[in-house]
Amino acid sequence: MARKVVFIGTGGTIASIGKGPLDLIDYGANNTIVHAEDIVTAIPSVREVADLVVVKFRDIPSTAISFPEWKQLAALCHRLVGEIPDLGGIVIGHGTASLEETAYFLNLTLKVGVPVVIVGSQRPLSGLASDAAMNLVAAVRAAASPASAGRGVLVVLNDEIQAAREVTKTSTFRLQTFRTPDFGVLGSVDGEHVRYYRRTERRNAPDTEFDIAPLDALPRVDISYSYAGADGAAIRAFTSVGAKGIVLAAFAPGMVTPGEQEAIKAAVEAGVTVVVSTRARSGVALDSAKLRPMGVLSADNLNPQKARLLLALALTVTREPDEIRRIFATY
Repeated sequence: MARKVVFIGTGGTIASIGKGPLDLIDYGANNTIVHAEDIVTAIPSVREVADLVVVKFRDIPSTAISFPEWKQLAALCHRLVGEIPDLGGIVIGHGTASLEETAYFLNLTLKVGVPVVIVGSQRPLSGLASDAAMNLVAAVRAAASPASAGRGVLVVLNDEIQAAREVTKTSTFRLQTFRTPDFGVLGSVDGEHVRYYRRTERRNAPDTEFDIAPLDALPRVDISYSYAGADGAAIRAFTSVGAKGIVLAAFAPGMVTPGEQEAIKAAVEAGVTVVVSTRARSGVALDSAKLRPMGVLSADNLNPQKARLLLALALTVTREPDEIRRIFATY
């Protein structure tokens, strides 16, 4: 018997309709995003690989998704698991712009035991040679596979299975845009075969310490991007508007300009928690002898956008530097 899988639609490219099959780039200008049920109607083969339950959530571009939607998505996943005792897995359709952030946030906050897979596409549902159909089929197969259990939130596109913590979007238009720098894929979906070759070592859903249920919002955490000649104005601005944390997208391996360094010192003295990541696509951020005495912490190998999420969640449970350092070493 086919395993039961829920498909939750949130919009994005996988749900977008352009002006025609050759409208592959600026299709968002058509302002047409269809419901999850419409996606499945357009891809009927997906019902052949699982007993599919379709759930509408939102029909929006992923650039409009942040904490309120993440909290609602998490609550929806928890409710569905409670209501469908024999549920085998959950697939969430999502725009690729912020897909990695939603995946990592859910990886840090979901408390469900079934596999959760995030899927998107690089070409709209209406596009010539769209990847939407095969991506959705592969994601449903991954979610339905017992082998996917216990691996945290997964991301499936282009027949590849990636870990939510590690994957990032690396190309604007190419189908192979989602990559895991340094470590590579967890596995692959080849036809009906779901195969795994490694696990991520970091702690993930459902075994995490973060509880978002009582939260109305996350602490404000901003990202300051380093560039030649940066004078620290962004850091001072974020501090002035009440940022509780700032992530530095620093020069690799973890360096900043003299102007930024002065602004960082003032921010830490004002009570802001500062974490250094880098603008490079891989590698561990340097625990610098220049920044460490100021109280700046390393993001390990998290990219800036994911370091921002982990820092925001960390600040909901502690302000102690040693505890935040532990959290970054754990997740």
